Amino acid sequence: MKIHEILTALTEIAPLSFQESYDNSGLLVGDLQAEVTKTLIALDLTEAVIDEAIEKNCNLIITHHPFIFKGLKTLTPSDPIANMAIKAIQHRIGIIAMHTNIDNYQYGVSYALAEKLGLSDIQILNPQKDALRKIVVFCPVAHAAMVREAMMKAGAGSIGKYDFCSFNSDGKGSFRGNEDSNPFVGKKGAIHFEDETRIETIVSTHHLPNVIEAMLKAHPYEEVAYDVYPLENTLPTVGSGAIGWFENEIESVELLALIQKILKTPCLKHTNTLTKKIRKVALCGGSGAFLIDEAKRRKADAYLTADLKYHDYFEANNQLLLIDCGHFETEQFAKDLIADIIKKKFPTFAVLISNLNTNPVRYFNK
Repeated sequence: MKIHEILTALTEIAPLSFQESYDNSGLLVGDLQAEVTKTLIALDLTEAVIDEAIEKNCNLIITHHPFIFKGLKTLTPSDPIANMAIKAIQHRIGIIAMHTNIDNYQYGVSYALAEKLGLSDIQILNPQKDALRKIVVFCPVAHAAMVREAMMKAGAGSIGKYDFCSFNSDGKGSFRGNEDSNPFVGKKGAIHFEDETRIETIVSTHHLPNVIEAMLKAHPYEEVAYDVYPLENTLPTVGSGAIGWFENEIESVELLALIQKILKTPCLKHTNTLTKKIRKVALCGGSGAFLIDEAKRRKADAYLTADLKYHDYFEANNQLLLIDCGHFETEQFAKDLIADIIKKKFPTFAVLISNLNTNPVRYFNK
C-alpha cells in the first residue's frame, strides 16, 4: 500500500476542494509513493502521538487538525512544529491532515456528532455556495447517449436523491473547418449543418475537471463546443454544520445531561435554559460561532458547538439554547470517522486509533 492510495480513498469521500481557504489539509509530510504498512489516527499531532506511531511501527499518521497552519521559515528543533516534522521525516513517517474538507463532507464530523446524540433526518446546516456549475455540450444526435453517459459516470447529473439528470434538446449546429482541420463530418472549407443534441446538466466544482475530461474523450468532434456556467444554487451535500430532530421533545436540562454523557465532558457553558421543549437541534463540531445566525434562521431550538466568545452568547436572545461543548469534545469522533473510511476501502489494512488524549484544555472541578 502506498500513501497516495490512502489519500485517494479519503479524498474520494472528502475532496480537498471541500476545505476552507485558510486550511491546510492533505499530505503535509512524506512521499506519496512511500510504502505504508500501518497507520495511526489521531485528532491532533503531538510529539507523543509521533512516539506512539514509532512504538507501534506505524509509518503514516492521519490527523483531523493540520499541525502546519502557517508557513515554516526554518526547520530547527527549537520550533515545536518544525521539530515534529523533523522527527516524522527521520522515522519515515508520513503525515496527512483531513480537516475542513471532512468537516464539509455530508457525513462528516458534525453528522457523526448528530448521530451520537440520536438525531434523525440529519441535514447540512449551511450548504456550500458557489459549488455548482451547469455544463452544456453540443454533439451529433447519434453520439448523444454515449457522451451523456460518460459525463454522468464521471460525476455530473446528481440532484439530491437522483442521478443521471439532464435536459436534452435537438437543433442544427453549423461549422466550417479550415485547411488544418480534420472534421468528423462535413468537408474542409465548407459550411456544414449537422443535427445535434444540446446536453445540459449540473455538476459540482470538484467533479467538473473529470466530467470535462470524460466528455471530451467520448465526443466524436475534433473541436468540442461546450459551455460552463456558474450557478447560484447551493450544494445540499456539501457544507458546514448539521441540523436534525429528536423523535420526541425533551427539556433543556435533559439535552444538557445527554450532551455531557455522550461527550464525557465535566462541564458545559450555555445560555439560559428555555421554557419550551427542544426537538430541532443544530450543531457544528469545532469552532462554530459563525453559524449561530443560520441556526436561528433554521428555527433550531438549540445550537451546540465550541469556542464561543462572551458576546456570542447574547446572540441567542432567548430564541434558542446556545451551548459550548468544547472543541476537542465535539470533534472527538473524527478519529473513528477517518478510520471507518479507510477500513471500508481497504478491509485488511492495519488502522490503529490513537489512545492518547490530545485535548490541551483541562477542567478544574473540585
